[in-house]
Amino acid sequence: MMKCTTCNTDVLAKKNFVRFNCPDCGQVEIVRCLECKQRNAKYSCSGCAFQGP
Repeated sequence: MMKCTTCNTDVLAKKNFVRFNCPDCGQVEIVRCLECKQRNAKYSCSGCAFQGP
């Protein structure tokens, strides 16, 4: 199961989501659902504690 890093929802049940490596450390995959992306909800990397919009 793949979950949104911000809201912890199952993104595979959603129509649209994005996956990318942390822009700071590049080691941890960040997953964002469309709703969190649209709200500019903050996320943080579990590896380096980077926080993004």
